[in-house]
Amino acid sequence: MHETAGNHAFFLFTELFFGAPALIAIGLYIGAVLVTNRRKNLRNWPLFRTIFFVAGVFSAASALVGPLSRQSHVDFTSHMVGHLLLGMLAPLLIAIAAPMTLLLRTLNVHTARKLSRILRSQPIRFFSHPIVASILNIGGLWLLYTTNLFTAMHENLLLHVIVHIHVFIAGYLFTISLVYIDPVFHRFSFPFRTSVFILALAGHGILSKFIYAYPPEGVPIEQARIGAMFMYYGGDAVDLLLIFILFRHWYQSVRPRKNIAVRTAA
Repeated sequence: MHETAGNHAFFLFTELFFGAPALIAIGLYIGAVLVTNRRKNLRNWPLFRTIFFVAGVFSAASALVGPLSRQSHVDFTSHMVGHLLLGMLAPLLIAIAAPMTLLLRTLNVHTARKLSRILRSQPIRFFSHPIVASILNIGGLWLLYTTNLFTAMHENLLLHVIVHIHVFIAGYLFTISLVYIDPVFHRFSFPFRTSVFILALAGHGILSKFIYAYPPEGVPIEQARIGAMFMYYGGDAVDLLLIFILFRHWYQSVRPRKNIAVRTAA
């Protein structure tokens, strides 16, 4: 879709639809930080988490608002850069920002308990299951790039919005199902999460090679190959950060037990 007077309204709507919530999210997060930092019984919220949240929201917004968003309609390489920002980097940065922990600290006790009950519910358990989250994330990408869905979303405004919302939410669910930074009420073992992660990595890598060989409908072969390489190597870069966090948590979970065992033996 080329940017003309006929589709100017398309871009204007999507930029307002995605841009306004992004600004509101940043405002709410910073507002919650200011509120919780005033409470004397709580330690100040770490500055690095606020920075990660703002960076994560800007990462997602850059894929949906502005030049990259408009260019992604006519250039598959730009589209794939946007995919990495929206579906992989932004979810990871926002997960590190621990927004649910901040929300629980900000709410009063009664409301926080209600939220905790929601987080313990079966629907949350289902969608935060590593296998389900992986299918939504990687399976959704296979559906997008191996069917005519990719072409259709550039022609249909509602489909365009739904696909991009799905990409972000699926990426976020996938991230928080693997690394536990916010409170988790349905936990899975490190070996299980690592196994699922390896399969998901394989699915993402194979898809990028498939796109390299078989471009989505309407995508020139050269753009498809460059975009596929962005997907493959860019995805690996983000996944390395995810692997580092996952294995750091795993190491921290077993290290105290070893120390206790050594002291007991001595």
